[in-house]
Amino acid sequence: MSNLSAQQDHTNPKILLVKLSSLGDVLHNLPIVWDLRARLPNAQIDWVVEEAYVHLLTPLVSQAGFKGIDRIIPFGLRRWKKSLFKLATWKQFFSFKKALQSVQYDYLIETQGLLKSALVCALAKKSPNAVVAGLANATQYSGYEPVARTFYNQCVEVPVDCHAVDRSRWVMSSALNWPLLDRSNAPLFYPQAYTQSLLEKPIVGLQKPYVLCFHSTAREAKRWPHQDWIALGKELAGRGYQIVFPWGNASEKRVSQELANHIPGAFVPPAFSIEEAFSVIAGADLTVGVDTGLTHLAAVLGKPTVEMYCDSPRWKTEGYWAANICNVGDMKSPPTALEVINASLDLLP
Repeated sequence: MSNLSAQQDHTNPKILLVKLSSLGDVLHNLPIVWDLRARLPNAQIDWVVEEAYVHLLTPLVSQAGFKGIDRIIPFGLRRWKKSLFKLATWKQFFSFKKALQSVQYDYLIETQGLLKSALVCALAKKSPNAVVAGLANATQYSGYEPVARTFYNQCVEVPVDCHAVDRSRWVMSSALNWPLLDRSNAPLFYPQAYTQSLLEKPIVGLQKPYVLCFHSTAREAKRWPHQDWIALGKELAGRGYQIVFPWGNASEKRVSQELANHIPGAFVPPAFSIEEAFSVIAGADLTVGVDTGLTHLAAVLGKPTVEMYCDSPRWKTEGYWAANICNVGDMKSPPTALEVINASLDLLP
């Protein structure tokens, strides 16, 4: 570790977290907010995130009786790239820049390892001895752009096979010159009071008890066979559960409808936002899903969850922090229908 951290003598440092996207990556970065706050209760902790994922952070915004994130700084890069030559886009960018530079940071912790994230760190205002910490190397099956290292003054080597939560903690611990936080310090995600207060979203057609099935993910190989979803759905429907197949775009909706057609009483809900997903998940007796962001949301909310791995390594994102999360399958080794049925029955009331 660099000795730059030792030069900092701030009891109330200003810390910038940079994790822009995507859904699962942002969720798995949440524990370092708790880790920082536990040791630096009076620090200022800000976070730059893509605007589509702001709702993942709002439950951690500091409020009466709870201290978490002081400021969320939305970043609109995905939208800006679609209209680079419009004046409004550049006005929004300079507004973002002004917000980012309104605070001088002592520690910048960039856990994504991408050029766009590193450029945010470069753009931020820094104290004279500021630590800018980021990944020195790629981890398997994760995006990484080596040029990002040129924007750090502390490059942190992590194991090649490193869970997303552990990777973020590795960078944070190095930045602050702390002993590495391992799994004996169970990661926290959302305040318990928040998760317990989530209200079920009233959706016409949704009936209790229900099981959420997240079948879709961006990469085809990570999906689970349709016949296995149908076998799972029929088994659980026969036990009195409504099987619910959410979707995010037109092609996913078609798959949801096809699966629902084979399962008695199955339901394809209207599209819902990330913000609404919190409530939909809160009302479910169980969530079963492939390796995708909304499945991970159920796991970090502390809800009974079966996480399925079909063509991605289980070690990378498995929910290891609660007994009501069951991880099945692995890279190139998708779980059988029977494995998922048994895992589901073990978690259902």
